[in-house]
Amino acid sequence: MDCCSEEKRKLIEEIGVRFEQVHQLAPLAARIYAIMILSPKDGHTFDEILNITLASKSSVSTHLNHLLQLKKVEYFTKTGDRKRYFRTSTYYLKNTLEEYHASVSEELRLIDKIIEFNKNNNNQKFQSTGQIALLFREYLSSQRNNIENVINKMSKIEI
Repeated sequence: MDCCSEEKRKLIEEIGVRFEQVHQLAPLAARIYAIMILSPKDGHTFDEILNITLASKSSVSTHLNHLLQLKKVEYFTKTGDRKRYFRTSTYYLKNTLEEYHASVSEELRLIDKIIEFNKNNNNQKFQSTGQIALLFREYLSSQRNNIENVINKMSKIEI
């Protein structure tokens, strides 16, 4: 990645590794996404992304298209310029929270089923350890409410 300072290269790598884990992105897609997050609002052209990543045209194209489909990246054009410029989606942080919200909601749905099943079918187990599951459910519910509040606040901010 011949794009920037050593500090920025390290941060791109650190963010990229995290995005591989959290968003299940391929390594190159995660690095491209990190580059977009750390880039100015006017974005990068395809050729600039090629130069930064030192990856093949087909690999960059494939991963950029995947990021576009996931709505993590968007493109725009400039008047009088035929090139496409890529940047993070205007609402990438809101989109990320919405993904977390869906994940927490699914976890809540499953913990409710587990609690109900153990309550009805494993009453002794539920009596001895059910409070832990109920505390976990309370935590997840609180997380979901917090995420919803932040998403609502973000929705009110005009960009």
